[in-house]
Amino acid sequence: MKKSRKKPYPRDSDIRDAILRTLYLYPLVKPYDFAEKVIEVLEEEGYYTGLVNVKRVWRVYEKMVRRGEMYDYLDVVKDK
Repeated sequence: MKKSRKKPYPRDSDIRDAILRTLYLYPLVKPYDFAEKVIEVLEEEGYYTGLVNVKRVWRVYEKMVRRGEMYDYLDVVKDK
């Protein structure tokens, strides 16, 4: 019998990749549904998402926009 391995826990870089993939796969996603879609993409890639919450997804999204890594497609990041 094969021993099952634990699923890896996603790092911020994995969440960043999932955010970009989500925007590519679901270009018309609403901000309300966005974090759930990102978590779905992470699960499809084989990550354990039990401890990934909506706040973390949005924190990574905001960090990417503020660093200039991507455009604010969902128009949710406010200027300070």
